[in-house]
Amino acid sequence: MSRLARTDGLTEIQRDIIAAVRSFVDQRILPYATELEHRDEYPTDIVEGMKELGLFGITIAEEYGGLGESLLTYALVVEEIARGWMSVSGIINTHFIVAHLLAQHGTQEQRDRLLPRMATGEVRGAFSMSEPGLGSDVAAIRTKAIRDGDDFLLNGQKMWLTNGASSNLVAVLCRTDDGHDAPHKNLTTFLVEKPAGFGTVMPGLTIPGKIDKMGYKGVDTTEMFLDDLRVNGTNVLGGTTGRGFYQMMDGVEVGRVNVAARGCGVARRAFELGIGYAQQRSTFGKPIAQHQAIAFKLAEMATKVEAAHLMMVNAARRKDSGERNDLESGMAKYLAAEYCKEVVEDAFRIHGGYGFAKEYEIERLYREAPMLLIGEGTAEIQKMIVARRLLEEYKLDG
Repeated sequence: MSRLARTDGLTEIQRDIIAAVRSFVDQRILPYATELEHRDEYPTDIVEGMKELGLFGITIAEEYGGLGESLLTYALVVEEIARGWMSVSGIINTHFIVAHLLAQHGTQEQRDRLLPRMATGEVRGAFSMSEPGLGSDVAAIRTKAIRDGDDFLLNGQKMWLTNGASSNLVAVLCRTDDGHDAPHKNLTTFLVEKPAGFGTVMPGLTIPGKIDKMGYKGVDTTEMFLDDLRVNGTNVLGGTTGRGFYQMMDGVEVGRVNVAARGCGVARRAFELGIGYAQQRSTFGKPIAQHQAIAFKLAEMATKVEAAHLMMVNAARRKDSGERNDLESGMAKYLAAEYCKEVVEDAFRIHGGYGFAKEYEIERLYREAPMLLIGEGTAEIQKMIVARRLLEEYKLDG
């Protein structure tokens, strides 16, 4: 393993898991990622390999057939996978968030019914908050769920579902009439079980097709249309309406650690490519790594990789300890995403004209990095969260 991005204090089991994933990335992801990405092809063989490794159940408790590992272990796994291909990390991230929501907020019946099949990857999760025109204003959700006997009828349009087509379980945030003055207290999370695929996959539910993106390809990102979709009341997450906002914010909080881990992985890969190329390419009679301009750039890149990794690890460990970590996860997500963008751009510059050629891996990373600036809340949202928490912590007396 390289000198950068090491994590102290890991157990032997954690080290073995990370080593196995790193080997999987080197053998099964890196050699094929760029070709699959250019074709925007779903990485079926890679996903089957992740199932065999048990990665879909990495944080699911052993009683449900999972590995029962911590958020830190999961984040380090994501970092390794993102180093290979960021899109692949997205396939397990939304699944992980839904599993987390079930474990922390689901009823016993919901956990017993879904978590064992999620641990094997038979049931694959996605979650849905965003809607057209809403962005980060979660409390303004328009999709409605109206009670109809023991069921609810869901109507609305959802946006930016990672795994929207390939998943068969979607946690969907909807507005319910719970009579509260505060809008966020009238939101409920529904567990929608559906067939995988595109089109009208069941009465009242349509996944129209993949959204064509500049990067983050391979993984399916979709819209979702709900037209009187009937969902039984037993599929209300936790069994009680009006708790959806708090549940989803808990999911997003761990998701921000994940996005930070993705930023760390992509940045580390960009650094590896940059320092490798800088030692191979020569100008004026010596490798460009020996020119001070490039040497300084490499030093800055490595420092950013290390700093982002340490903040990500700290945020994950704080959540694992049971403490509130919205400050730490917001900081980690913000810093890792920004540093990832900068490290990728520096590696791109080091490659010169070749960085613009699709045959070079850095071209793919250059298109992938911007997604991290907006995923799980933009940089501006992270700054708002961080500032609010700081003002709480450092509030003046009187």
